[in-house]
Amino acid sequence: MILAALVVAAAVCEGCHGPGGNSVTAGIPSIAGQPEIFITNQLIFFREGLRPSPIMEPIVKGMKDVEVTALAKQYAKSPVKLAAEGKPDAALAKRGNELIATMFCGQCHLPTLRGREQVPRVAGQREDYLLATLKAYRDNTRTGADTTMAEVMRGMSDADIAALAHVLARKQ
Repeated sequence: MILAALVVAAAVCEGCHGPGGNSVTAGIPSIAGQPEIFITNQLIFFREGLRPSPIMEPIVKGMKDVEVTALAKQYAKSPVKLAAEGKPDAALAKRGNELIATMFCGQCHLPTLRGREQVPRVAGQREDYLLATLKAYRDNTRTGADTTMAEVMRGMSDADIAALAHVLARKQ
């Protein structure tokens, strides 16, 4: 019974988040390779209304904990495929890497930027999604359980956010 529910749920997930959780749609994050606990937490936050999303809330409403954890386990194991194409812009990559080092992104997201436990993987995430999300943190319009990123992004210029998103999207 749970297996059938998971097959349906995964098909729904991949309808937006792409095959194996690798998004091919602008503005939709990839969930492949995200830490299992991070995915579990996000699904529960959506289900419980702690992270507002008119798209996600009806999808996860009524989802059982066992289904949440099974989906999280499935997508945590899914291989990450980079959505970014082409060579990186040298100037953006240089600035983005400087920011990663000076902002100590690796302290929470790990030096590989692949995330851990409740901290998301940012390496290889869609550039357009990173750009919008980082701006939302800076502008304090992204709500949810974590306020750390709003503090980290406060006052950052659009140009620096673009450099960060550019380089993060191209990291494995």
